[in-house]
This record gives sequence, structure tokens and C-alpha cells, in this order.
Amino acid sequence: MPAGGPRSDDAPPVTAYVAIGANLGDAQVAVQQAMQALGQLPLSRVARRSSLYRTAPLVSNLTGAETGPDYINAVVALETALTAPELLQQLQALEQAAGRERPYPDAPRTLDLDLLLYGQARIDSPRLTVPHPRMGQRAFVLVPLAEIAPALVSAAQLDAVADQAVTRLEPGAP
Repeated sequence: MPAGGPRSDDAPPVTAYVAIGANLGDAQVAVQQAMQALGQLPLSRVARRSSLYRTAPLVSNLTGAETGPDYINAVVALETALTAPELLQQLQALEQAAGRERPYPDAPRTLDLDLLLYGQARIDSPRLTVPHPRMGQRAFVLVPLAEIAPALVSAAQLDAVADQAVTRLEPGAP
């Protein structure tokens, strides 16, 4: 079976990790609602969720300045029988429903959902790359991921992003 390809109805679920972020409107509520919505996806359930974290926006490659207000971020472990492309489609639908626009790279956003990992799959297609190609450069991904799946994040990876401020807001839930 190709990585992330068709799954049979009786195939065991895959654990996928999804990064959640928002920095427009009530970002904390948007992230919490996204966590709930992920648990309502077809053939899926939230197995674990990280705490919420506050992080500064990334510096834009276009302007050289931070783009917008601080982000609220989290990571969810999702057990799913959806294929990786099906899951990506569902994530993009949730972003659209939250009013996500993509006017330029690193633009502020109402909701951002990134598929970080899909089981052990390695996927490199025009629409999807898994593992997420920039997850190792982002404390706002690695810190919450390490909270819920410590075996997936090394001390060296955390050290590499230690200069990026991440503030824990509230504890996660199983």
C-alpha cells in the first residue's frame, strides 16, 4: 500500500499529529473549537491534546517583520482511518469554515491546521509532504508535540529552537 494511500474499512487507525494555530479574532477559542472539530471528523477521534501555548508570530520572508498578533498553538494526536489525503482535505475544510484566507505566505490567520505526521508514512506529493517539512524549525510545533508524544521529539530538536519563546497557557487533556 502506498504511504497515505487507500485504507480498508477494517484497517487499524493511524495516529496522525495535527498542529493547530490561530492569531486573528479570539485565537484561543478558535484553537479549542478546532480541537473539538478534529474529534468529530469521520473515522477519527482525538487521542491526546497538548496544552495551549502563546507564541510570537514568525518573521515574514516578504517584509522581514513579525506578521500580526501572537499565536495560540497546540498539537493534537488524532487516531484516524482516513487516508492522509482525505485527512488533509478535512483539515482544509475546517480552515475554510473558520474563514482562513491565504493572501501571502506567513499571513495572520483565523485558523491554521498542519498535518505533521501520519503514522510512519513518508509522503512527498504536490499537495502534501509528511513529515511536515518545517516542523523541526518551529518551537510552537515541537514543544506541544513533545508534551503529548515525547518519544517523537529529541532533546537536540528542542535545543535547536530554544531561542523561540513559547508560553504554556493551560494544561492539555488526555
